Amino acid sequence: MSDPTLVTLVHLGCARNLIDSELILGRMAEEGLVVTGDPDAAGTVVINTCSFIGPAQQESEQTVRDWLARKRSGALRHVVVAGCLVQRYRKALRERFPDVDLFAEISDYRDLARSIRGLAEGKRVPSYLEGPAQREPEREGARLLATPGSYAFLRISHGCDHQCSFCTIPSIRGTHRSKPVEALVSEAEELVGAGAKELVLVAEDSTWWGRDLGLRLPHLVERLADVEGLHWLRLMYAYPNDFPWELTTLLREHPRVATYLDMPVQHAATDVLRAMRRAGSGDQVRRLLDRLFAEVPDLSLRTTLLLGFPGETEAHVDEVVDLLETYRLGRVGAFVYSPEPGTPSYDLPGRVPAEVAAERHARVLAARDRVLRAEQEALIGREVELLVDEPAGPDGACVAHGERDAPESDLVTWLHDAAADWCQASPGEVVRARVTGVDDDHNPQATLLREEARP
Repeated sequence: MSDPTLVTLVHLGCARNLIDSELILGRMAEEGLVVTGDPDAAGTVVINTCSFIGPAQQESEQTVRDWLARKRSGALRHVVVAGCLVQRYRKALRERFPDVDLFAEISDYRDLARSIRGLAEGKRVPSYLEGPAQREPEREGARLLATPGSYAFLRISHGCDHQCSFCTIPSIRGTHRSKPVEALVSEAEELVGAGAKELVLVAEDSTWWGRDLGLRLPHLVERLADVEGLHWLRLMYAYPNDFPWELTTLLREHPRVATYLDMPVQHAATDVLRAMRRAGSGDQVRRLLDRLFAEVPDLSLRTTLLLGFPGETEAHVDEVVDLLETYRLGRVGAFVYSPEPGTPSYDLPGRVPAEVAAERHARVLAARDRVLRAEQEALIGREVELLVDEPAGPDGACVAHGERDAPESDLVTWLHDAAADWCQASPGEVVRARVTGVDDDHNPQATLLREEARP
């Protein structure tokens, strides 16, 4: 029989949700619960769900069904469901999954951990835990990091003030609230003190940070980049509207600020952007990119695109492909529009048939891959700086990433050691290497330059 005090956690969703998973792990550890990666040994499973778009919600619900089946078979005692799916549907979710032992909205998760402990001890606990209307923008509690020791995610704010017509995030995560500078510096120092060499800044909208505090994002980036022991600071989820241009000086000149920016533009066609309720036009997107690359010539820019939005035409998709080719954008996440009940776009006319949207999605990815392949092959023979993330696996290669690639979003580098059968670099090391090739997924292969390796 499985041990009810042994808990396994299933994480679903983005890096921001991963921070919540790490907080849940930390709270459970404080309650004396033991986390295991072996589902056969666990008596309790905690599923931290995602519901941003239809496929994510379907994955979350199927995961719940799968674990409830294990419970019915006697292999598991308790199923706990937390996170975005609960926050979005609230108590109505209990009608869909009556066999779930405990639901928890988004919170600081202390009550969740206490309730899981109570379940393990056979006590009666509430079956539903409500969260606050909006989480306070305060310092996060202790986290058990689920990332490799080389990097960690740092959430700089909660919520979003934008009203994109396709997006459910404001209804789930609330309005924008910036975390204070000193709280973030304290978190950063703790994460770096635990061994992280790279901090990846995340938020629903990172460029909005500080406006409710009378500050702007460059102030925070400079403070965090000066944390002793940090090697790279990386910025994700930068909304393109009202961009804080002082940031480009830091991207170009600060030795610890990665010359990298994640900026989801969503589309290139003005008609589609306006239907999405995104600020600006296709021309404004292009002018923004022109200025970014003029001020930061070596910038590695990642973006996100949404295809198949209601009213989109083939000509609109032509504009997207042209954007990728003109600006040589290879680090691109592309998604097919998912009509979400409760969002303004749900009832828009001109819904694109699923098979047409899938074809457009494939076309955009093909354009992306052409750009990316050429960019990666141009690296062959060059020396690069890498942060080692994982030790050597069965093929003898370590997993690493460079300044141009965000961990868990972009490419990895397969790092080999020419002097040994396996890579002897350790996670957290910063090393120099020479790119020797590119695999079928566009990931660089590199050989460690041992004489230049440094911790």
